[in-house]
Amino acid sequence: MSSEKKGWKDLEIGCVVTEPGSASSYKTGDWRSERPVHDNEKCIKCGICYIYCPEACIIEDEEGYFEADLYYCKGCGICAHECPSGAITMIEEEEE
Repeated sequence: MSSEKKGWKDLEIGCVVTEPGSASSYKTGDWRSERPVHDNEKCIKCGICYIYCPEACIIEDEEGYFEADLYYCKGCGICAHECPSGAITMIEEEEE
C-alpha cells in the first residue's frame, strides 16, 4: 500500500454518469423525505406536472392521469407547486 497522497487531479470525477443511458439503471428515489400523492378527482389532466418535473419521472397512465415513478422521484415538490388544480400534495415518507 502506498503512503503517497493523491492530489486533486488524481481523483476520479464523482456524480457523473459515465455511460450514456446508464442513469435509468440507478433507482435514485430512495433518499427523498417527501413524496407526491395525486388526487385524480381534482386532476384536470393538463400535464403541467409532467412538464416541470426536473427528473422526468412523471408518467401518463392509460386514462390520461399523471403519476410519479417513485423509483426516481426525489420529492422536490415542484409538481405540487406547479399543479393548477391542487391535485398533488406532498406527504412525508414513512420509515420502513
